[in-house]
Amino acid sequence: MTTLPSGSPGPLPRFPANFLWGVSTSAHQIEGAVADDGRGPSSWDAFAAEPGRIKDGTNASVACDHYRRHPEDVALLKELGVGAYRFSISWSRVLPEGAGAVNKAGLDFYDRLVDALCEAGVRPVPTLFHWDTPLALEQAGGWLERDTAYRFAEYVDVVATRLGDRVGRWITLNEPAELTLLGHALGEHAPGKRLLFDAVPVAHHQLLAHGLAVEVLRDRGSGSIGIANSHGPTWAASESEEDRGAADFYDLLLNRLFADPLLLGTYPDGIAEMLPGPVEDDLRLISQPLDWYGVNYYQPTRVGAHDPSVSADFAGINIPAEMPFSVHTIDGYPRTAFDWPVVPGALTELLVSFRERYGDRLPPVVITENGCSYEGIDDQDRIVYLDGHLRALHDAMDAGVDVRGYFVWSLMDNWEWAEGFAQRFGLVHVDFDTQVRTPKASYAWLRDALRAQR
Repeated sequence: MTTLPSGSPGPLPRFPANFLWGVSTSAHQIEGAVADDGRGPSSWDAFAAEPGRIKDGTNASVACDHYRRHPEDVALLKELGVGAYRFSISWSRVLPEGAGAVNKAGLDFYDRLVDALCEAGVRPVPTLFHWDTPLALEQAGGWLERDTAYRFAEYVDVVATRLGDRVGRWITLNEPAELTLLGHALGEHAPGKRLLFDAVPVAHHQLLAHGLAVEVLRDRGSGSIGIANSHGPTWAASESEEDRGAADFYDLLLNRLFADPLLLGTYPDGIAEMLPGPVEDDLRLISQPLDWYGVNYYQPTRVGAHDPSVSADFAGINIPAEMPFSVHTIDGYPRTAFDWPVVPGALTELLVSFRERYGDRLPPVVITENGCSYEGIDDQDRIVYLDGHLRALHDAMDAGVDVRGYFVWSLMDNWEWAEGFAQRFGLVHVDFDTQVRTPKASYAWLRDALRAQR
């Protein structure tokens, strides 16, 4: 692995006084207690139980034990000095069957967590869905079924009714692209379906769920609603017409399929025949104005025409031969422990391109995830990574992009989905045997950087 040079270039540039600084986690990756206090199983519980699905053979039954240790984790947030904490709510902890009876103990947990955050002076920013579909709904068809969007809206109403008096900012969905592509098209994430382009209805039903949730949250008085979409620049492998065409199609699948309906009220050309019937009325719901637009950024992707000799992959996933493109290695940059290229300037490129593409239809932007996997507690590589990406973010702001906040992924090492415990993204090291938390060098760096911003 190529490592970044040790040390930081110096103080960060000044960000606006009202800029929102935060860190992110998700329920299934940190909570544990998967069978405690009435929580129902999720799609990821079932997926992890299938032999061979998780690279190290583990599951998230304990994870970081955040369900029991959240006071300790809130104290870490307070000491870090962030203004906000983005966490997700486990749908099946609140509604064990995905619909119907509410699990009071599960809802009480999030009530306690929100109270603790407010007492610590940290703004709670809940994500209402972060991939962990209740298993009962999954077994009834999951996101391939339109009905799941309506069950999601009912769940959102339950949560907003209980927490809305203290939560001022909501995220409806996290990364519908990954659930669609990795979970349903390629089968590498839960629920493990390999539908290829027949997975497109999953994208639409998630976006419909988002639109229905926005209606519910507005009815409950929320004035700050966003979504967390994963985006990254797509670079053509060459200037050939074939490579540029393949890169454009890849960009459509990863970026425009999920941004255009939200921001323009239309699907991009080439998608209509894959959608589950007429969608005009749905698009009016989906494209309701957002207060801000969340972007999860990790890396660009270099794409060329279909070439079976190219062995590179997408986020560790082998691209099937049926796909009309190939993903090429991006050379010339340092790489993380996950073997992802470190390209801070691509964040600037992404945000400026979104401003150019969507114009005044693009709401203020919040970076809802950005981070990296590295081993070790003296994680100088992570410091340089974060420093570089924050400078790139500032460059985008200087270029006219309205950016209002930045969330690091992640507060702590966690269960990294199909990778199990193999990848460590945290500012805080977690010993998964003892559950001891140890702040890393990057935690101290970010704490000091935030103090310098005040």
